[in-house]
Amino acid sequence: MALVHKLLNGMYILRKCPQPSVASCPFLSTRVAGYCSKSLQKPVATPSKGSSQRNTEESLQGHHQREVALDITSPEEKPEVSFDKAITDEIKDHFRRLKDDIVNHWIGPEGRPLQEVLLEQAKVVWQFRGKEDLDKWTVTSDKTIGGRSEVFLKMGKNNQSALLYGTLSSEAPHDGESGRSGYCAMMSKVPRGPFERKRSYDWSQFNTLYLRVRGDGRPWMVNIREDTDIIQKKNQMYSYFMFTRGGPYWQEVKIPFSKFFFSNQGRIRDAQYQLLLDKISSVGFTLADKVDGPFFLEIDFIGVFTDPAHTEEFAYENSPVLNPRLFK
Repeated sequence: MALVHKLLNGMYILRKCPQPSVASCPFLSTRVAGYCSKSLQKPVATPSKGSSQRNTEESLQGHHQREVALDITSPEEKPEVSFDKAITDEIKDHFRRLKDDIVNHWIGPEGRPLQEVLLEQAKVVWQFRGKEDLDKWTVTSDKTIGGRSEVFLKMGKNNQSALLYGTLSSEAPHDGESGRSGYCAMMSKVPRGPFERKRSYDWSQFNTLYLRVRGDGRPWMVNIREDTDIIQKKNQMYSYFMFTRGGPYWQEVKIPFSKFFFSNQGRIRDAQYQLLLDKISSVGFTLADKVDGPFFLEIDFIGVFTDPAHTEEFAYENSPVLNPRLFK
């Protein structure tokens, strides 16, 4: 107990003693003096030029970090998503488009005066000058049924055309059901109006389809679909052949509408019907020549025009046996 009492008294006296220094204690080394000064009294750092500059840089850096922190959204703060507002904005947009359609209808077809539309002899329906023009089209191939053909669509050189390219493969899928394969196609999307109503193209004042293309010598099928809501007619279309020459030169293809023949599910029907030009919904291109390998088709524009030299109304014959409804 006496030893413990002496130790406690010594610690109390040591705590009360003044700060030792090297001058007053020459027998103490610099390390011991520094240790005593650190343990007995908190050191006061003398400001210097380097330390003040460092403090200034730290304060500026801290201020910059605070400014950055104000611009960064915390992960816990999620943006507010209002479904009611989104639905309201969508409805307002559809009503605005409906108002524009009504106003354009009073002015004339497509918002133009009727006299101007009737005197029109040529019209470009689709042209490819940017990505928004590609969004009006869709591509497909026999991959949907297990085939190996590939097709892609992109902008051509200098964004002045559309390039349809890929690889055709006639190898049938190994599913035990499909016996034939090997096709690639490109088709325009059906135009939509307010509230997703289907629209159609009225080409009744024109008689010829006009295309400016550049291909690799392969034969293509040009397809036109009518606007119909009948489920039984969803696979019906009107088609005609387009033969590309190949080479670096563009070619202008003119196909009269009277030449398009009627087909259903890819088969030409015996009973032929005339194409209704005031109810056109889409135009497409199909490659199925059974020649495996790469292909490409470059398209500048697709339009319609009136050829005064073409007077044919329908190129195919019908008989009461094949199509009795036409002879009633």
